[in-house]
Amino acid sequence: MKRTLVSLALTLAASLLLSACAAAQNTGAPSLAKRPVEGRFDVAPPPVIAQPPGPLPADLGGRLARWEADAAAAQQAFVAERNVTAPLVAAAAGAAVASERWVVAQQAISRLVATRAPLTAALADIDRLYLERSVDEAIDGLPEIYALRDRLADLVSTQDAVLEALSGQLPGQ
Repeated sequence: MKRTLVSLALTLAASLLLSACAAAQNTGAPSLAKRPVEGRFDVAPPPVIAQPPGPLPADLGGRLARWEADAAAAQQAFVAERNVTAPLVAAAAGAAVASERWVVAQQAISRLVATRAPLTAALADIDRLYLERSVDEAIDGLPEIYALRDRLADLVSTQDAVLEALSGQLPGQ
């Protein structure tokens, strides 16, 4: 009995749905089917030919070389200062905040941060140059500029990780 009522209800619902669909087709609503005129204008756009960047202009070569030299010198100074800073931070690891050992370690970290100045300045300068040349659509030398920018950014990222690790060893950080 229960199954008969369920199947009767399903049959009734299906017939109502079919009659509603048939009625909707007769309402005069526009069809969503593709019309013959559509597709006549499906034409591929012409290919855009972009010229590859040329070599680095001579006036920029010297600037890039100077920034690379500044970054290398800053990296050497950072490594030397890190070798001095690491033992001072290790000695202050168990010290109270604002104790003598803690202050000495904080000052050492500050000196370590200061050794990065030439590197971060070179990175800022090369970022500015890259943006200016991109805006001016002066693409010559952009691969060399971007390659140096990537190398400098990697150095900064590595130094950031060292500073974070050292600072994390001190209490109160």
